[in-house]
Amino acid sequence: MEKAKVYFTRDMSPEGLVRVYEKLGKELPGKVAVKLHSGEEGNQNYVKPEFVKDLINKVNGTVVECNTAYEGARNTTEKHVELMEKHGWNKYFDVDIMDAEGPDKVLEIPNGKRIKENYVGKNIDNYDSMLVLSHFKGHPMGGYGGALKQLSIGVASGTGKNYIHCVGKIGSFDDMFHVDQLQFLESMADAAESVVNYFNGNIAYVNIMCNMSVDCDCCAVAEDPCMKDIGILASLDPIAIDQACIDLVESSDDPGKDHLLERINSRHGIHTIEAASELGYGTREYELIDIDARN
Repeated sequence: MEKAKVYFTRDMSPEGLVRVYEKLGKELPGKVAVKLHSGEEGNQNYVKPEFVKDLINKVNGTVVECNTAYEGARNTTEKHVELMEKHGWNKYFDVDIMDAEGPDKVLEIPNGKRIKENYVGKNIDNYDSMLVLSHFKGHPMGGYGGALKQLSIGVASGTGKNYIHCVGKIGSFDDMFHVDQLQFLESMADAAESVVNYFNGNIAYVNIMCNMSVDCDCCAVAEDPCMKDIGILASLDPIAIDQACIDLVESSDDPGKDHLLERINSRHGIHTIEAASELGYGTREYELIDIDARN
């Protein structure tokens, strides 16, 4: 497999976000779902709607989310819709909680290592393409959150999130957080493949490396960012873009990177990338194209 192209800018602005996306030269057809993290109530680090507004308008996208599998402000459609409005998403965009009503859509994963099916919100059928707009940061279980997590846990319904966490079964709340760690990460990689295959090439990825806390945007009580912002990346390969983000953290001269890397490495976060690469829907080999240097 040839190297994937990953475009990069240090311009941490709405204009920089649009510019790096445009370098992909990818026209997302039809009705576009923009999968992002709307932010748990109380979280201070999630990327705000004002920052991404220009890009979402450019692709004429609908912001899509799915309910969570744990207690909080997003585990029921009613509460989730209320929080989306509180966080300002409805002010600028059409918003769709894709698993607002059942039954879930089942995506098959014939070659999945840990799971053979993925449960996603049935409203995914309303979209022809997807922009996966991820905030790169740490995560309490996955080690890090990026494109692969957004594709898997992010697109899964509330039930589907439980199924991925419990590695192929529906378990209790406690079960979700007491599983074999490597199997959980492999389950995420499996689920991500099903969404990639569903959109059949009509998908693009942007990772925003700002507000990089060791905690995810799903944490109501999250640590403040531990290192300075790095930039924004865009690619047509979900594995390459996450690998590039990890490499940029590792090569940073910011002393705060040690804290973030401890979170990533203690949870074996790179294993999600390894497992996804073994499945073959992308590559860890990439060319990082610095668009600031070329323009």
